[in-house]
Amino acid sequence: METFVSIVPSEFLTVAQGGPNDVGLWAVLFGIGVIFLGILGLILIFLFGKYFNIWLRAFFSQAWISPWHLIGMSLRKVNPTSIVDARITAVQAGLTDISVRNLESHYLAGGNIVRVVRALIAAHRAQIELNWDTAAAIDLAGRDVLEAVRTSVDPKVIDCPDTRHGRTTLDGVAKDGIQLKARARVTVRTNLSQLVGGATEDTVIARVGEGIVSAIGSSETHKHVLANPMLIAEAVLKKSLDSQTAYEIVSIDIADIDVGDNVGARLQADQAEADMRVARARAEQRRAEAVATEQEMQARTQENRAKVVLAEAEVPKAMAEAVEGGLLRASTNGSAG
Repeated sequence: METFVSIVPSEFLTVAQGGPNDVGLWAVLFGIGVIFLGILGLILIFLFGKYFNIWLRAFFSQAWISPWHLIGMSLRKVNPTSIVDARITAVQAGLTDISVRNLESHYLAGGNIVRVVRALIAAHRAQIELNWDTAAAIDLAGRDVLEAVRTSVDPKVIDCPDTRHGRTTLDGVAKDGIQLKARARVTVRTNLSQLVGGATEDTVIARVGEGIVSAIGSSETHKHVLANPMLIAEAVLKKSLDSQTAYEIVSIDIADIDVGDNVGARLQADQAEADMRVARARAEQRRAEAVATEQEMQARTQENRAKVVLAEAEVPKAMAEAVEGGLLRASTNGSAG
């Protein structure tokens, strides 16, 4: 007890013991508390007054959001008005499972909460299965989720080929060598389950164009294609060209098909011209070889003639040597006797 008395100040000890200064000290503490509570109350009144209209709209729209949550949004750099408007829109449309935390987290991630909510409402009205996580992922991936839902409800038509790349027709050659020029119109709708990570519209156009050219090339005659162009579309649809893409192909319609050049005849003419040039080259080669052989034979003839001349030049020399040696005389005497 002595230690406690030595540490605690005398005025507090006096108050604890019921001294004469206890009333004044308690009054000071009470005044400080009242001032603190008054300042805190003014701050709360100011903040609540700032967001009172927002809270009131949410309250009467049955999209309850506590005032403390609205104040916390401001501290977290979130626009409370955007969150409340999106929440009211979702609740009024019957989407009560979208929480304020989901809206706030998507807003902080840089997403467009208004567009996502509108997309969910459109999907809900059209009875398309789409949850918040999928819609938010599509929006954060940079895709227009609202346009995707609209395309799912109302399919769009894609021209094939795409005229933006400078081509107006798809050119294929049938087995009889006749070129056909076709244009197609592809009706697609968005595949929401593969929109994130799926191939884009350009991939669908490329695959359909490849399928049409391949179908024309596998036809026996161009007349068969002209008589029934839908056979091309049916052959293309069987290849499942919309796999791993963000779209589902509804139909492929051949808008126009025209006869082009006779590529087979032109190729045959080019081949005949090439064969003729090869034959001429080979004939020229044989003629050159014959001329070279003739020149070689003439050179050998001249060489042999030179050898004969050299041999004839050796005859007088041999006769002279025979005369000097007496061989030619003896042979002459013998023949005389």
